[in-house]
Amino acid sequence: MSYKQSLAYWCLADTEWNWSAEQICQAAVALGIQGLELPPPEVFPLLKKYNLESSLGANGMPGAPFVKGLNNVEYHEEIITRTKSAIDLASEYGFPNVIAFTGYKWRDGGGDISRDECMANCVKGLLELGGYAAAKNVTICLEHLNSRVSSHPMKGHPGYQGDDVDFCAAIIREVNLPSVRLLFDFYHVQVMHGDIITRLEANRDVIGHLHTAGCPGRNELDNNQEINYAPIAKAVQDMGYSGYIGHEFIPTRDPLQGFKEAVNLFTPR
Repeated sequence: MSYKQSLAYWCLADTEWNWSAEQICQAAVALGIQGLELPPPEVFPLLKKYNLESSLGANGMPGAPFVKGLNNVEYHEEIITRTKSAIDLASEYGFPNVIAFTGYKWRDGGGDISRDECMANCVKGLLELGGYAAAKNVTICLEHLNSRVSSHPMKGHPGYQGDDVDFCAAIIREVNLPSVRLLFDFYHVQVMHGDIITRLEANRDVIGHLHTAGCPGRNELDNNQEINYAPIAKAVQDMGYSGYIGHEFIPTRDPLQGFKEAVNLFTPR
């Protein structure tokens, strides 16, 4: 079974490109791909018009949704309520995935959340969400993010507790539900760890979604960045991956051309 490909809505709508929802849907159709990453719910009817799906749905948290996460029980009520609503909407439209985050390690009142507490709280929240999602035929994808890059709010997230991809994978294994998977982002893994293919293969049992972007910079997958994507694409094919690959980079040149190059790179040979 082959995987599908999608492009990130925010990279075209919420950057200097400022594309409309209609433009982004038309671009996806022109690229011959199947979905959009993190489109706002009000765009869902338009996706259906273009025979597209939301390959990864937002969790409904306002603002920067990766800041307040499942590692802090003070946020559980709001996160779980909002994420369940996002799961309901994804199920209604027949869309496959909804995102989740560990959150930042800083407490509102000061002090850090320990790694052990993060593990316990994330497992608790994901067990509840995973059970709910399974009944709706939706998967929860916990995202690993880098905490090293501070130059741009969407290129790095200093303070994010799930910055170790193996730790995030350990959370998923502890939850042990098919409806809770790891979102493995090549860009973030490169920033934090490197050795991408080894980590991809080591965590293949829990991966449910993939993201691409060039490193450094979170731009196109071209020769101006350091990740060698050709063998990564082959590794993804060889492991029999059947989920989505979402291209989540900020274009520096003609967006359609950059995304076309990325889609071609990951088109199974």
